[in-house]
Amino acid sequence: MLSINTITTKSKTHRSSEIMQLRKCLDNTDTVIIGAGAGLSTAAGFTYTGERFEKYFSDFIKKYGFKDMYSGGFFLFETPEEHWAYWSRYIYCNRYTDAPNDLYKKLFELVKDKDYFVLTTNVDHQFQKAGFDKKRLFYTQGDYGLFQCSEPCCNETFDNEESIKQMFERQNNMKIPSELLPKCPHCGKPLTMNLRADNKFVEDEGWLNANERYNNFIRTRGNTNILFLELGVGYNTPVIIKFPFWKMTAKNTNAVYACINKGEAFCPEEIGNQSICLNMDIYNAVEKIG
Repeated sequence: MLSINTITTKSKTHRSSEIMQLRKCLDNTDTVIIGAGAGLSTAAGFTYTGERFEKYFSDFIKKYGFKDMYSGGFFLFETPEEHWAYWSRYIYCNRYTDAPNDLYKKLFELVKDKDYFVLTTNVDHQFQKAGFDKKRLFYTQGDYGLFQCSEPCCNETFDNEESIKQMFERQNNMKIPSELLPKCPHCGKPLTMNLRADNKFVEDEGWLNANERYNNFIRTRGNTNILFLELGVGYNTPVIIKFPFWKMTAKNTNAVYACINKGEAFCPEEIGNQSICLNMDIYNAVEKIG
């Protein structure tokens, strides 16, 4: 049995033979389960530093010295108007703008004719925008496109596209108009993002249905030929994708585990003979495989 606690790793570097091996695996496999982490969206161009960060947040950088978009999201702003000025920009550029490159579309082309499912910790909605069937997606950690009650008073989420775009367009001097502050329609408390940060995260009906569809997908495929394709998953939340993929591969001799992640492509030695690890940029890998 695979032991995660005492795991030893086997890492491989990029070789053309491994690209060919993964291409052959895709050709011969009917079922693909994609596990996607932040590294996939980074490879798609959703970078949180550099030119893109400066384009949207130059005034916040100047005032507070933020080094990246992500860390700024944890800052305790003095007013909710300033908080939502920052967050509306954050959500707008990471949820409501198009991906800087076509990685997600290339990935869809690889699996669109397969029996596939996507499990992801990403919250930027890019799979669905690229054409993936929304009934074959499970966003475990929430969605930048949803509000929830901060209390929360209900197990309900609220689409935020119109609100976010108004905040983005109407803000001035790093503040939104007070009348745009989002409030729960049921209790009047402030709305917040539907992102898993603590025990107040709302698992609404859509989340629960997606969870059930994913678990049913796993149950009904049994020990068939399955490719567990892990893309850009690090060690922030390995219990959601990485560890389960390793364990399911170890239990199924017909399964293949493939990991594409620059700098973090490895697997347990126990499943080394069932694994393909590509230590390279995900965009380049997907392009070569296609």
